[in-house]
Amino acid sequence: MKIERFTAENSALLLIDHQVGTMQLIKNINKDFAAKQSIALAKMAKILNLPVVITSSQEENAQGPILPEIAEILPQAYEARVKRPGVVNAWAYADFRNAVLATGRKNLIMAGVTTDVCLIFPAIDAAVEGFNVQAVLDASGSPSDLSEELSRQRMHDAGVVLTATNTLMAEIAQDWSTPAGQQLITLLFTDVFPALGAGIQ
Repeated sequence: MKIERFTAENSALLLIDHQVGTMQLIKNINKDFAAKQSIALAKMAKILNLPVVITSSQEENAQGPILPEIAEILPQAYEARVKRPGVVNAWAYADFRNAVLATGRKNLIMAGVTTDVCLIFPAIDAAVEGFNVQAVLDASGSPSDLSEELSRQRMHDAGVVLTATNTLMAEIAQDWSTPAGQQLITLLFTDVFPALGAGIQ
């Protein structure tokens, strides 16, 4: 299996259904912790000028709007977000897939809520198509430990790399002494590591 390092120059960030309502479905980890990690990913993307594709599902229903912090950090990506009418698998929705293809990046950083419905299917489909996919699991979450475990196993079996926010940031930074690296390590210590204190339930 070919391993390609994810860098700021070859990666894109995909945030799937980080909506006020869907976040309430997270039970396998602390939902506030997951929200903080997804917001940290948005800040990372802004620092590195990564292409970002945001998608939501049925915002007018119980799922609700995208987390306001993400909308504030990434206003352009938020305005251009792909609003799905109800299609479960974002990759199967042409507007989303086309937006991802338009980034020109083959390395995809994905996080989604919930892992077991909203993240698993696009992550697997993108990997099957030949994209390198990393699923950021502490910025995602499921309604139960069992559904999360099964989804992780299925993604792993399909070639999706499972990771965490701090690991991903370290991989992309490569060198903390660079200007971008300095900003990322500051982000880690101000946003990511304090969240770890809340603990994964």
